[in-house]
Amino acid sequence: MRDILSDPGPELSDADPVRRAQIQMKKPQIKRFYTGVSTQPEADCVSVRLDGRSVKTPAKKTLTLPNAAAAELVAAEWRAQGEIIEPATMPVTRLANTAIDAIADQADDVFADIVHYAGNDLLCYRAETPQELVDRQAQAWDPVLEWLAATHGARFILAAGIVHQAQPDAAIAAFRHALSRYATPFQLASLHVVTAMTGSAMLALAFADQHLSLDAIWQLAHLDEDWTDEHWGADTEAQARRVARYRDIDAAARLFNALRPVK
Repeated sequence: MRDILSDPGPELSDADPVRRAQIQMKKPQIKRFYTGVSTQPEADCVSVRLDGRSVKTPAKKTLTLPNAAAAELVAAEWRAQGEIIEPATMPVTRLANTAIDAIADQADDVFADIVHYAGNDLLCYRAETPQELVDRQAQAWDPVLEWLAATHGARFILAAGIVHQAQPDAAIAAFRHALSRYATPFQLASLHVVTAMTGSAMLALAFADQHLSLDAIWQLAHLDEDWTDEHWGADTEAQARRVARYRDIDAAARLFNALRPVK
């Protein structure tokens, strides 16, 4: 009986979730080799077990989660597998592997990358024309910037077009301080996905602070795309990529929410 799955998900070989799925489909299929799935409390974490045996990450580390709620998300993905294990249907497991194998040893770098996003954030770069789009961006995005300033003292500068606008050091420092509450490997893994999928560290922080829901930030992140679809028609391939990206961000959001302290 096998007690580990050496690689239950595609390697981090491509940022595009669609491309990752294509890479995964080229791999040999793995037949389900277990019957029961359970979780086991450990000293300071909860492990996921298959037929009572621990699961290993691609780096051969034990797959453990910070709490029971997070472990149950992973366990549910293993229970849902049929005769053939489909890694594409296990986004939370893949994200947990990433947190354990990659981010745990370079959390500072991942944290810095999210902060770097804030310095070039989607919400700060505005269209110059047409006026309808200019107004829509202001109506939707300005409240997020106002919230950042009022709640965290992070006051960012807007830029027109795509010309880079350096942000004030004080704004970056304030954002960094606000983000520092979410500096564990699993939280950073989740928020990095949210940031990458939306193009906005500000929206990721708004989600983390429970200022905005996942659906709200997803809609704000696609404001420009939706405006284009309204006026020029939807692109079928772009819509398919958007659906695939949502699966990843939804998994990240569910894992992050599972890590929240129980009130």
